[in-house]
Amino acid sequence: MITDLRERYNAAFTQARYDAFVQDLNSTYRYPMDFHLCETPLFLSAPLMAALLDATERLARAVLSPEYLARSLAAVPPALRDAPITYPECLQLDFALCYDEAGDVVPRLIELQGFPTLYGFQWLLDRKIRQHFEIDPLLRFYVAPYTEEAYIRLLREVIVADCDPQQVVLLELMPEQQKTRIDFACTEALLGIRTVCLTQVTERGERVFYKDERGREVPIARFYNRLIFDDLSGEMLAKAQRLCSAAVSWVSHPHWFFRISKYSLPLLCDACVPESHFLAQLDTYPPDLAQNYVLKPLFSYSGSGVDLDPTPEKLDAIPQARRAEYLLQRKVEYAPLVKTPDGYAKAEVRMLLLWNARHARLETVATLVRMSKGRMMGTRFNRDQTWVGPTLAYHQSL
Repeated sequence: MITDLRERYNAAFTQARYDAFVQDLNSTYRYPMDFHLCETPLFLSAPLMAALLDATERLARAVLSPEYLARSLAAVPPALRDAPITYPECLQLDFALCYDEAGDVVPRLIELQGFPTLYGFQWLLDRKIRQHFEIDPLLRFYVAPYTEEAYIRLLREVIVADCDPQQVVLLELMPEQQKTRIDFACTEALLGIRTVCLTQVTERGERVFYKDERGREVPIARFYNRLIFDDLSGEMLAKAQRLCSAAVSWVSHPHWFFRISKYSLPLLCDACVPESHFLAQLDTYPPDLAQNYVLKPLFSYSGSGVDLDPTPEKLDAIPQARRAEYLLQRKVEYAPLVKTPDGYAKAEVRMLLLWNARHARLETVATLVRMSKGRMMGTRFNRDQTWVGPTLAYHQSL
């Protein structure tokens, strides 16, 4: 943490300035935010940012290894297994900031996901924070060598590729009702693509279409996938699976949601990855289960279904047929690092990666941060709290 920057930011903060900042964000594009935005960014020192980048690089290499790709195929539903094994265009790594035995701040992996995140909103958030608050111009949001211009260029290469933007669709189910809808609006503005509900996609053989604002059918060449297949059922799931066989390309293909996920944790061997076990493969429970482990559904998100206090009785109550859907992970103790007007907040840093085709590698481009004063990250675990919620990290040049 950078103490002098924290002290200066806190001293200059006013509620009126924050309210104006939020109002500006809510009125820039067609959707407002549907969540409480943290009152402050995170300020990362150069050594801590270097540690995050080093851990990110190691794990990005690990999930692209032939051994990992072969083992992770078991996580994919049979209907999606025919997708070609290429690479994940998007990768997110969530790190808790913790103290190690020596009292130094270190990253510990909480989750990872081969699924897009708020790439559009984070671009807008950096712009608006710098507009409304006094941020040292030498502090970086984008990860070198990326600048705002280079970031947007890479985002366009990944999402639009060589397609006509009008034929690229951000695909979601009921997008106007999603909490991430402000990111959809930012992505539309940045890239000129359309957000389309799954119900509004027309199938005609192997070709698919949507109707524009004039009612004209537009052929779809590429899906920017924001659908979470694990949330779909019935006809919506069947339709989404049919679209996987249509004459369109995907970014990212739905199978990456499963292949790079909490399912990955027991497959990764790294100092920053907490001990993790597939519940179905455990013959006995750890003796310190309730004190030191957390139970997680493999494919949930935003903290849904997580049990911070598992017991043998709770685990025994999970039907045998569903035990393969769960993970036991050793608890990570978040450090109370961020000084706020009413106590210290904990922080989790999401490292945002995109595939750079020119370099044939995943590259870290920016950050998303979540702050918490509750037992978990996420809005519902921090009700009635301030200086919590999503934000971003600024870091010193490395």
